[in-house]
Amino acid sequence: MSLVPPPVLLELPEPVAERRGVRLRLLRDDLRHPELPGNKWRKLKYNLLEAQRQGADTLLTFGGAYSNHLAAVAAAGRLQGFRTIGVVRGEATTTLSPTLQQCRANGMQLHFVSREEYRQRAEADYVAALLAELGPAYVVPEGGSNALALRGCAELVQELDAAGEAYDALAVACGTGGTLSGLLTGLDGRRAAVGVAALKGAEFLRADVDALTEQAVGKRYTNYHLHLNAHFGGYAKYSAELLVFIGAFYQRHHVVLDPVYTGKLLAGTLQVIEAGYFARGSTVVAIHTGGLQGWAGFQQRFGAAPPGPV
Repeated sequence: MSLVPPPVLLELPEPVAERRGVRLRLLRDDLRHPELPGNKWRKLKYNLLEAQRQGADTLLTFGGAYSNHLAAVAAAGRLQGFRTIGVVRGEATTTLSPTLQQCRANGMQLHFVSREEYRQRAEADYVAALLAELGPAYVVPEGGSNALALRGCAELVQELDAAGEAYDALAVACGTGGTLSGLLTGLDGRRAAVGVAALKGAEFLRADVDALTEQAVGKRYTNYHLHLNAHFGGYAKYSAELLVFIGAFYQRHHVVLDPVYTGKLLAGTLQVIEAGYFARGSTVVAIHTGGLQGWAGFQQRFGAAPPGPV
């Protein structure tokens, strides 16, 4: 279950960054594992080890019909010999999303629940009732975000340091806040971090990030900025402006971004740079966390194709 060194970093000579005197680089963490790219591999690593330690043979987790996390857990289960159960937000439909089709192909049992019921996913009594109905399992929270996930994400900082990479800040997309929280524990106040929220109205992420780091290492950090203005209409919403940005980014750098997370990450990071958040001479590393499987669902729903191979 080891990651493949060394880190792959690309220079991003973006006009906004150059005008502000900021060196912008892209960490291709999406290349670390062929089926479990980027932060999903990191967030699951120690959860899988803990499941094995407990003698569990089944993983149970939560997500929507286009969830990168569900896709990753299904793939991880197949690769590591676990049965997997995905509790899916929303009623079952006759046509599964491409993500759920892939989950099922990887052996995941899909258990659909109403949106109202899904809101109880973090409540102990509800989870206990699910386990009583579906059988014993090691429970991985939505998005994989818990203290063990933070430990895996913190290793990204260790890898950059071991490779001798100099930087002043890391930038990452935020859904549940787990990856940002893990980076903060790895940085331990030594450098800055920026989280670009992929959801509209994501002010709650500050409290979630603080709670996660306190749970994991007994600390809350102040060396991060949560950017809330690059959601492009909300989580997994169609945005012509964002798709134009992703297409232009591909033309400049030959890197495909996804419209749910990493497209917003790069657009938001450039917004933060333009706003003067970073001092001249700073080096900012944006982290490509993968998620390209989401393009299939985006194309199914909106007819929007990725700008290059995924």
